[in-house]
Amino acid sequence: MTMTKDQKLETVSRTQDSAPGPRTPGGSVAGEKPKAARDAARRIWAAFGSNRKVLIGTLVLSLGSVIGTTIGPWQLGLATDLLVSDGFTLSALLRQLLLVAAIYLVASGLNFAQAWLINDLVQNMGRDLREAAQGKLSRVPLKWFDAQPRGEVLSRFTNDIDNMVQNLQQVASQAMLSLMTVVGVLVIMVLLSVPLAIAAVAAIGVSVGVTRLLSRAAQPRYAEQWRETGQLNALVEETVTGQALIRVYGAGDRVGGRFAEKNNALTAASMRAQVFASLIQPATMFVNNFAYIAVVVFGSFQVLAGALSLGGVQAFIQYIRQIGQPISQLGSMAAQVQSALASAERVFELLDAPEMSNDTKTAGLDTPVKGHVRFANVGFRYAPDQPLFENVSLEAAPGQMLAIVGPTGAGKTTLVNLLIRFYEIDSGVIELDGQDIAAMPRSAVRRAMAMVLQDSWLFTGTIHDNIAYGRPDATREEVIAAAKRCHVDDFVCTLSDGYDTVLSNGGAQLSQGQHQLMTIARAFLLDAPILILDEATSSVDTRTEMQIQTAMADLRQGRTSFVIAHRLSTIRDADMIVYMESGTVRETGTHDELMALEGGYWQLQKGAQT
Repeated sequence: MTMTKDQKLETVSRTQDSAPGPRTPGGSVAGEKPKAARDAARRIWAAFGSNRKVLIGTLVLSLGSVIGTTIGPWQLGLATDLLVSDGFTLSALLRQLLLVAAIYLVASGLNFAQAWLINDLVQNMGRDLREAAQGKLSRVPLKWFDAQPRGEVLSRFTNDIDNMVQNLQQVASQAMLSLMTVVGVLVIMVLLSVPLAIAAVAAIGVSVGVTRLLSRAAQPRYAEQWRETGQLNALVEETVTGQALIRVYGAGDRVGGRFAEKNNALTAASMRAQVFASLIQPATMFVNNFAYIAVVVFGSFQVLAGALSLGGVQAFIQYIRQIGQPISQLGSMAAQVQSALASAERVFELLDAPEMSNDTKTAGLDTPVKGHVRFANVGFRYAPDQPLFENVSLEAAPGQMLAIVGPTGAGKTTLVNLLIRFYEIDSGVIELDGQDIAAMPRSAVRRAMAMVLQDSWLFTGTIHDNIAYGRPDATREEVIAAAKRCHVDDFVCTLSDGYDTVLSNGGAQLSQGQHQLMTIARAFLLDAPILILDEATSSVDTRTEMQIQTAMADLRQGRTSFVIAHRLSTIRDADMIVYMESGTVRETGTHDELMALEGGYWQLQKGAQT
């Protein structure tokens, strides 16, 4: 029975908890490399086995191809016997040769068909793996992303899956054919001459032993090679992203030195892997050549003794050459299998990463969201032994502007990340309109909120699409209206293609301030009952900031706003100011009330004025 697409994804994306033993941060079972490789091989086979009809079809085609290539030398040997026999006729010889040609033609056609099916099977598995990895990235918590270099994640997503698929495609298309060929040729050898067949089997045994030893030695080297590839990709991604800072601080030489170090490490790891892999095929060829010499010498003596015909010796010589090719291929495949398994381990580590807690199936709030937010004794920690929040409590009534201030590292951004459920709290409760947000679907919580992050991000696409990112069904008129309220229309009108201008490379053709204005327009268009502004005006000049503050005052009417700002002048009129320090709410009140306390907020204001 063929598995459905969802069942295939479930096969390749097994939960992490099903594997025993302590785990490394990457997700692998610590100290169990051979077991991890076996587990990866088992899961690959499970993915293959989900298409039993295709596998059966490839087996049948491979069997037919092997039968043809196996009996071909035997039939050619009969043609040789006809040539030297007393009853030789040209017509009989031509019929025999045509039969041999037809056999080889059919065998080649069957071989092509099975290779086509295998290619389709492996490429579909690669597609399923990429879809599973993409789905996985949407289910892992942001805490996991915080601990992973982006280049390393991308390397697993692209390089490792590609390497795994390419190697499996080459191996799978040849492995069945090679194994069947070896078995078929051995059967014919035994029928032709048992002593010569014993010599061939002995050679195969030595080849298999050598291949197994070298493959075992190569596997950890391949794993090291792909780890180094991931680390190099992480460094390259970091270098490309931070190119401006590298030049400003004259760090090009230092970065070049780090790159050279990682590049040399990858080269050395690749060399160690390839040394063992490259020894496999020459070793098997060396053994096979000895077997060939033994067959020629011993076969000649059998012909002289009358125990074997000349055509039989010719067929046997062809068979010993024919069996040498699949054995060499199997030896070469062993190296490819080890490389594929090393990449598969890394892919499955990604697929086994811990996921966010299961989302509730409830529909969320039955009525329109009013925006009443309450934190009650909330506790949170990024690491089990490093508490950040302990018993944090605060409340924002609908329509209130709540400003969050405090020194760097106080937990301001973390507070709003907990509200939008980027992270899950460890204790306490966060309520939205009286309902625990942990009991609501994440999508329902986030639909009620519009967020402008401290780091603006624009996607590849038109300016219209970027502003409408949260509402892809918005009309052009709605997009332009939001852009005008945020003064985006002022600079968009100067562009030749206007709102159809295509932004690429993160919107490199726009200034950082224009980036920020567009992300604010994106939040305006969403028209959510709750606004979260995390340093929303950090990259905007004073004049533009005043314009944005005026527009935001209109937008905040009837909406709850959480504003994180270092520019204290922008939050003097907030309904409530929350001063945080070391993950704790120290002070709450209006500007005048907190200034009268002469506490932490007062010190921040004094520091801003000096």
